[in-house]
Amino acid sequence: MSLLVHTFVYDADGGYHFLEDPEYGDTLAGFEGTRARLWGSAAIRALDSRFFPRLDGEDLYVERDEIDDFLAECEAIRPHLNHLAGQCGYDAEYVTERFGNIVAAALRAKAEAGGIVVW
Repeated sequence: MSLLVHTFVYDADGGYHFLEDPEYGDTLAGFEGTRARLWGSAAIRALDSRFFPRLDGEDLYVERDEIDDFLAECEAIRPHLNHLAGQCGYDAEYVTERFGNIVAAALRAKAEAGGIVVW
């Protein structure tokens, strides 16, 4: 089963709805196994990640008031993607593409004052 990233915004009643996201390939965040093996790994925790490790056991919701912190974390992790891939047993291109999809969703969410969910 695939792990996907989607953007959402809140409506006036406090509920949320999903924005129109790009084609399916651009919403891929990995497979179910990447929850623990990549995003929740000791290697990403060693980079002081506080958002990504949440995926090890639950879906990751990044609320609109957390988007800037999440994007800052992503920029701190970005230079280490090749090392992270190697440590976790993934191809660097695979990790870079999935990471890029997550960041792109967060940027779309920021532009719309929304959030993201990785599930």
